Amino acid sequence: MINFSAIKKSIVTAVNALFLSENIQDLIVVENTKKDFEGDLTLVVFPLLKLSKKSPEKTAELIGEYLLENENYFEDFNVVKGFLNLNIKQKYWLTFFKDWLAEDNYGFVNKPSGELFMVEYSSPNTNKPLHLGHLRNIFLGDSVVSLLKAAGHKVVKTQIINDRGIHICKSMVAWQKFGNGETPMSTNLKGDHLVGKYYVIFDKVYKQEIKELTDSGISEKEAKLKAPILLEAQKMLLLWENEDSKVRALWEKMNEWVYSGFAKTYKDLNVEFDHLYYESDTYRLGKEVVRQGVENGVFYSKEDSSIWSRFSNDNLDDKLLVRSDGTSVYMTQDIGTAVQRHNDYPNLSGIIYTVGNEQNHHFKVLFNILEKLNYSWASNCFHLSYGMVELPEGKMKSREGTVVDADELLSSVINEAKSLTSERGFLEELSEEEILDICIKIGNSGLKYFLLKVDPKKKMSFNPKETIDLSGHTGPFIQYTFVRIKSLLNKSEDLNSEFSIEDLKLNSKELEVLKYISNFPDVLDQSAKELSPYLLANYLYSLVKSYNSFYQDHPIITEKVDSRRKFRTQMSKLVAEIIEKGMGILGIEMPERM
Repeated sequence: MINFSAIKKSIVTAVNALFLSENIQDLIVVENTKKDFEGDLTLVVFPLLKLSKKSPEKTAELIGEYLLENENYFEDFNVVKGFLNLNIKQKYWLTFFKDWLAEDNYGFVNKPSGELFMVEYSSPNTNKPLHLGHLRNIFLGDSVVSLLKAAGHKVVKTQIINDRGIHICKSMVAWQKFGNGETPMSTNLKGDHLVGKYYVIFDKVYKQEIKELTDSGISEKEAKLKAPILLEAQKMLLLWENEDSKVRALWEKMNEWVYSGFAKTYKDLNVEFDHLYYESDTYRLGKEVVRQGVENGVFYSKEDSSIWSRFSNDNLDDKLLVRSDGTSVYMTQDIGTAVQRHNDYPNLSGIIYTVGNEQNHHFKVLFNILEKLNYSWASNCFHLSYGMVELPEGKMKSREGTVVDADELLSSVINEAKSLTSERGFLEELSEEEILDICIKIGNSGLKYFLLKVDPKKKMSFNPKETIDLSGHTGPFIQYTFVRIKSLLNKSEDLNSEFSIEDLKLNSKELEVLKYISNFPDVLDQSAKELSPYLLANYLYSLVKSYNSFYQDHPIITEKVDSRRKFRTQMSKLVAEIIEKGMGILGIEMPERM
């Protein structure tokens, strides 16, 4: 990055000299100039007004004039209200560039921070396959892990398998009633797809039974509670919690089908986890914590024996923790999971829950309950909330079978990549295996980048036709630029050649690329602090656009001037390294050819 420390020191010297002040280092705020303004670095003047006793504009002008006269870094400045925009001399840009080239892992924090974070993501239910919404979750969680590692932190990747509860029993009841003993092997279906099929069947039957009850004169509200198939599922849940052997055996069998299906999808996504938690285990600890909470007066019981957390003073409604029949709710098991994780990893600096914004209230309540229980680590729990993924035709609904299946989507983008490469005809001499590997990388890039380039806080609409495009704001476009650079570098003899900066004069497009390169460490740092991979994704696109603009108008390995050719070659090399490392953080691999 730009040598902020040296530049900041020169500004401190200027302020000391102008306003006769000392110990002002903390008042000096220097940042990259916003792209809409002329300049390389910006000094925020407002903190200095008490020293200068002048207007923001006058203060900025005085500092700018002093720096031009007395410091070597700068060649020009402009003032916009309380902001001093400074232009750095080209020779210093080139000096910084040589420093960046010399770094082993430019942009990354190589010194361990000593902090350990846990990131929870994916966390599927065992009553349905992974879908498009899960993919946004998985890609977001996986890239946040990589960002934290790039910032020098240790990270534990984990998921909680939602393998118990009424929703699981719904699939079990439906299979028991309508499945006729079919299995993944007999149907040639992935296990998660087979179980998900019966979750949809349950909902259809449930709705039909509600209609029949309302037609007989029962209110819809009462019908929803008394539908026979729902009562069967509720009875099954109670039997499960009482460890009924037949129910448990069915549960284990169907869950194993699902686990096998999930494993295949995770392998295709190149996603692995360090630690798996199962709600069927953690709910027990949760019930014990809740029981102790009742004894200690943190929670209370109602006459029907249900257990609640009181929130009358927290602008929240009281929260059910254990039902009157003794069965657990989601909150119970989430309490148990949080406690178990800190028992397993007592040195955690924080837990990051990657869960959609539909659960914002749930996590607000959960963290509040953990604080009521006086866990010292409760304040270190963070909900990484993200918007839902919708289709052009609207919201997805699992129980109605209107979701976009993850496996089918992965297959479709890979097929789209096959069509693209076939039309271009650049890979004909490669083997089928090599072509498939390239198509998988292109397809996965299209899908991952599309889902990560949007601010996670925002909901997004997904259109698969927009993911694979070599000229748009897409992952394959960035990959294509990388392949183009690598092809160029493979023909060069100047990858590591020394070059003189004394006789180099940068044009505007070269300087623009250097400025983007200089921003890479700051983008990584900001993306990690904000847990926002979209900042990195959009930076990479902007870098690539800038480089392509330079590439179109300037020879590189055919440049006749020796120093200029070596500089352009090595600038291209560093751009390629940033693309590969940055996209790697997003979970996207670079092909050698396209």
